[in-house]
Amino acid sequence: MTTPPISIENLPRQNASQVKNKWGDVVRQVRQNGSVAITNHSAVEMVLLDAATYQQLTESLAALQAREQSVLDELSQRFDARLASLHQPDAGARLGALFDAKGKLGSKRPKVGASH
Repeated sequence: MTTPPISIENLPRQNASQVKNKWGDVVRQVRQNGSVAITNHSAVEMVLLDAATYQQLTESLAALQAREQSVLDELSQRFDARLASLHQPDAGARLGALFDAKGKLGSKRPKVGASH
């Protein structure tokens, strides 16, 4: 199970001068905590991550992007199917009959579901 991400405000901090002058200490802190916020004039400018954390983030991002693309592909297919029904030769007649009915169902029961 993965640990939840730590907010940037709660990360251990090192200022840019400490990173430059005490690189070994910063590396040890990153290995111990997984990440360190690098500050410049007390403002966080970047976050230093260990390789495992970076790999986990990139894999999670790739999985999310793949899932998003899958959902978009499904929606696109559904849209294309509905659009194709408007290109059928009898689409105009069906639409005309719908307007002529003026909201009355007649003897037919309404159709429901994902396919209608």
